[in-house]
Amino acid sequence: MVLQAESLSGASAAERTTRERPTASQGVHAPTSTKDIEHNGNYHYYKRWLEPNRLQRKFTLDGSTFTVVRTNAYWLAQKTPTQADLDKAFADIAVTGATTVRTWGFNEVTSPSGIYYQSWSGSTPTINYGADGLQKFDQVIALAKFHGLKLIVALTNNWQDYGGMDVYIKQIANSDNHDYFYTNSNVVQAFKNYIAVWVNRYKNEPTILAWCDTVDSFWRTYLISYSPVTTLTGSLQRNPAAMVTLAPRVEPASLRPSPNGFRTLAPTSRVSIPAISVSCGSKPKQPSNVRLTFGGTVSIGDEGMGLTGDGTYPYTAYEGLDFPTNLAISSIDFGTAHLYALPWGATSDPVGWGLQWIINHYNVQKQLNKPVILEEYGINSNQYSTYQTWLSTVVSSGLAGDLIWQAGSTFSGGQTPQDGYTIYPSDSTYTLLTQHSAALKARG
Repeated sequence: MVLQAESLSGASAAERTTRERPTASQGVHAPTSTKDIEHNGNYHYYKRWLEPNRLQRKFTLDGSTFTVVRTNAYWLAQKTPTQADLDKAFADIAVTGATTVRTWGFNEVTSPSGIYYQSWSGSTPTINYGADGLQKFDQVIALAKFHGLKLIVALTNNWQDYGGMDVYIKQIANSDNHDYFYTNSNVVQAFKNYIAVWVNRYKNEPTILAWCDTVDSFWRTYLISYSPVTTLTGSLQRNPAAMVTLAPRVEPASLRPSPNGFRTLAPTSRVSIPAISVSCGSKPKQPSNVRLTFGGTVSIGDEGMGLTGDGTYPYTAYEGLDFPTNLAISSIDFGTAHLYALPWGATSDPVGWGLQWIINHYNVQKQLNKPVILEEYGINSNQYSTYQTWLSTVVSSGLAGDLIWQAGSTFSGGQTPQDGYTIYPSDSTYTLLTQHSAALKARG
């Protein structure tokens, strides 16, 4: 059986009305074996994988341009009490012309409450497969699919919000040493087990565009992650085992100082396909390494720091990063950057500083012929005028795509979290984002 690709650029309202809206009890429907996706000896993951088009410095999906655009929304599972709320959240995102949503696939608890995916009793974790656990995420996927959206799913957090790495460390090693997440074998195995649950549950689900191993793992420790798809003699096969059977090893020699004083990820420590290798380390101020993956492509997934610019903090080696040198590694397919001008100290001219930050990352994209996306960006004052400048610069510069931090919705019980950056449908900036999605797609 050959499974045909659908449009992934966001479904129109007319298209959505012809679909059957998923019910609260409906699970995620996907092929149950590789035989369901086999054709002429090759394995096609629904014929859907994203590739970097290095000649055109953009992404292609099944031979057509795929525009990565719209939003982060970490709260989709945790802050939508009803299915109607979740449906509305996705509807509010999709109507802007979005294609992609980045959200959280983790919540570690020691005292179960609300929506959570793993609870801990001492050093023993228990996966929550119930309606307040993975079944809720089934609905996230089903409604994302209904609205024609793709998901990027993060599986733990560098920070303490929703548990994150520190819960593993505290429960298993009874320690506050953050680096144990990468070096303690029991902690590493526990996280690998968690990954296995998610990947095996959704291994044939085309709505998931990418897995992120962690949110903002960008300093003090570093982790090379792995793609959920491995290349096998010219074909593609979904290979969750590759994600969970690779033992990390400490390789401090793999990080070399570059001539400009930055620390770089040396080619000896790259991800190789099909023989995927994973290297982990714990030296301070070293690069985060591969976190975001699109199908068979890989990226460092950092904040894009360490490049030629005005010498302010994000351009320096302070966080141990060298954006151009790391992106130049042959096994790194595309780059990511974040943009938070005010928290980063660009207070005198945050608009102009952000504009130049975007251009400078496009210059690296052009230099290396690899796509770069603005994976997160946000400002909490003068949003409309600031985003108007930044987003027009994304379009005019040729940067490959962007995901704003973050989307918001208003339900019968109130609004989703407002962290100072959230954009609700009633905000004027919401219309701007709709116009931007259309402009970015039209640019191709």
